[in-house]
Amino acid sequence: MKIMFISDIHGSLPALQMALGHFERKQGDLIVILGDELYHGPRNPLPEGYDPKTVAALLNDYREKILAVRGNCDSEVDQMMLSFPMMADYSRLYVDGISFFLTHGHLYDPEHLPPLASGEVFVYGHYHVPVTKEENGIFYINPNSISLPKQGTASYGWYENGIYRLFDLKTDQKLDEMTLKRSEG
Repeated sequence: MKIMFISDIHGSLPALQMALGHFERKQGDLIVILGDELYHGPRNPLPEGYDPKTVAALLNDYREKILAVRGNCDSEVDQMMLSFPMMADYSRLYVDGISFFLTHGHLYDPEHLPPLASGEVFVYGHYHVPVTKEENGIFYINPNSISLPKQGTASYGWYENGIYRLFDLKTDQKLDEMTLKRSEG
């Protein structure tokens, strides 16, 4: 299965269009959105190409390929615009014997983890900073914000055949890579 991980769209149409272009070109199967789909929030600047209504319509075109969780900027009115569920605080995904815990990062984060077993993958957004690391048997993935990165360039994550890769959103250059071992049990 080919999985794209994106986070913190914040209503940016050009950022979403670039991400979906990579998804189509790489023939992805699933898009995991780690929250903050439509609204930029009061602490963030207006992202380039802010157009939440068109972003919602474009995401709805992919509704059968999206698994999403709620971010701190997401609300019930956002859910009314989207035709896929996105109000859960977390979700779990099991692929290739690997367990992924998916959350935005404002409730659970690397300092406040949910119960996880060795070999599980903790996937989050919120911080607008990419993370690809393994520590104490847990894999940590943050694909970064596709619209408002705080460090470096906007990026997205890609999982395929047991390997997670981080790519630059604009150039599609590989920035990082990590092999995910299979969870026990």
